[in-house]
Amino acid sequence: MRRPVALAAAVLLVSGCGLQSANSFTPEAAPGSIERIGAAEGVPITVGAKNFTEQLLLGKIAVIALQAAGFDVTDRSGIPGAAPARAAMTSGETDVQWEYTGTGWINYLGMTEGIPDPQAQFAAVRDADEANGITWLPPAEANNTYAFALRSEAVAELGGVATLSDVAALPVEQRTFCVESEFATRVDGFEPMLETYGIPLGEPQGVPRDNVSVLDTGAVYTATDAGDLCTFGEVFTTDGRLASLDLTVLADDRGYFPAYNIAPIVLTPTLEEHPEIADVFAEITPLLTDEVMIDLNGRVDVAGEDPADVAMDWMVSEGLVERA
Repeated sequence: MRRPVALAAAVLLVSGCGLQSANSFTPEAAPGSIERIGAAEGVPITVGAKNFTEQLLLGKIAVIALQAAGFDVTDRSGIPGAAPARAAMTSGETDVQWEYTGTGWINYLGMTEGIPDPQAQFAAVRDADEANGITWLPPAEANNTYAFALRSEAVAELGGVATLSDVAALPVEQRTFCVESEFATRVDGFEPMLETYGIPLGEPQGVPRDNVSVLDTGAVYTATDAGDLCTFGEVFTTDGRLASLDLTVLADDRGYFPAYNIAPIVLTPTLEEHPEIADVFAEITPLLTDEVMIDLNGRVDVAGEDPADVAMDWMVSEGLVERA
């Protein structure tokens, strides 16, 4: 799935010499609950991350954590897109990345349908990717999937709407939607979602086509916040703009959207040689919730802070590391 693109300064370049990071700054950290590991001292390891805000944050978290544990870390944050990030892993250019279970299942393994249950989706992608020499470590609660949201002040005005099923009980004229072009046309996107919830697109008693506006991602959030063009807007569930614009996410009560939980992935040979990598991530992953990622993403996308500084601040606040 697509995510908001972050700072241009963090873009990676792909050349015949491999991946070259354009933003490899990471603050120095000392051990906290992530302890120094004797067997990790000086061991080289390369961390990759894609070039949108959440991935840059997660990449910096991994870099800081592994450095604090004693590894000699090369930071490859900012890989331009899912396909190059996957190629970097499968070619051995990176050892560790954070990935999304739904992305692994659908984009990388070519499955046609995602699995809404987070644990089932994780187990499926973990088992299938094992043959590719990639080990998926346990996922976080944070699930950056698709959703629909509305202005929080409109919830009561619409009778306390809280779920996507509730939308079907609203008058047709209030069933207005803003979506981005990719979601509007994909086979697992908007139209089949409306079918799932009993309000088919193009039907007079469903969602008339005139009730749908196709916009750029940023414009979807703005229009949803304004509430004039549409009542409901397509969003990502860990986007920082949800909090800054005070948008309320509707529950996907029929389980339509696939799970996109965040999980660390490690080259299997690297993990077999250094199993302590799993212990490092076991300190971090349970702390990553939707609320945490919304806050961290918002500090970058809304407040304009640097991903490395935001990552460091959060890790210090959680006692994972200390400032060196």
